[in-house]
Amino acid sequence: MRSPRFALAVPAWAWLLAFFVAPIGMVVWFSFGYKPGIFGTHANDVLSFDRYVEALSPTFFTTFQNTLWVGVLGTLLCLIIGMPVAYWMAVKAPPERRGLLLALVMVPFWTNFLVRTLGWQVILAPEGWLSTLLQGIGVTDGPLEVLYTRAAVLIGVVYNYLPLMILPLFVAFDRVSTPLREASKDLGANAVSTFLRVTVPLARPGIIAGVLLVYIPLMGDYITATVLGGAQGNMIGQLVASQFGTAQNWALGSAMAVLLIIVIMLSIGIAAVLIWVATLPFRSRSRLILGEGS
Repeated sequence: MRSPRFALAVPAWAWLLAFFVAPIGMVVWFSFGYKPGIFGTHANDVLSFDRYVEALSPTFFTTFQNTLWVGVLGTLLCLIIGMPVAYWMAVKAPPERRGLLLALVMVPFWTNFLVRTLGWQVILAPEGWLSTLLQGIGVTDGPLEVLYTRAAVLIGVVYNYLPLMILPLFVAFDRVSTPLREASKDLGANAVSTFLRVTVPLARPGIIAGVLLVYIPLMGDYITATVLGGAQGNMIGQLVASQFGTAQNWALGSAMAVLLIIVIMLSIGIAAVLIWVATLPFRSRSRLILGEGS
């Protein structure tokens, strides 16, 4: 007797249900509760949306805006920096050296996330070597005032998440065959037109994967914001962690976490619609229309 076709997927579905769907369901359930007292973490005998109202108060709403700003700009910077690097690795670099280049891209992951973020704290400190160097060559008149700002958070997230953008872009560009690019040039297209009208459309799945791999974890990052941002670089991940840890208010922390998930999904949906609308004229222009011959 043959087993059903979906049998091989059962372990993956079980893992997904146990370690993703169930925890998310618990967070959603906790978000409708409240903190029962000083020593209690949550209670759900009375359900309400009060925690969501509290999470959207002006105090926390500003942090949501800052998180969205850092997430969008950080993802764009990773895309702008990662695309030429991945293209050079996949197209221009000698094939025998690509493995070494990929290993170099992965080098930051050989170090703990917190440790390499603390490294940037040392670099960006007013008394750090970078500040001393810039003052020595006359670039700045005083100590470097970047640490504990949103700029420092952006530097940290771009450094930490850039490899997650480069790797899928490399795979996408590597799959675009050389004969297609050569055919485009034979038809009169220059290097820029070939890249924009042949390479980028064919590499679109890798670009989308890279953007999602960077944007989603970046929005929930709280280590980078805590180490490099201070009060000016607050992100919602810090508030969620503090509500579950320091404040022991699991209901409010769950409401913030659910709102963060909603913000991520809405922003991705809005971005997808905007990109679809913006590229519609190009798709219409390049569409092949077959008609009856005269």
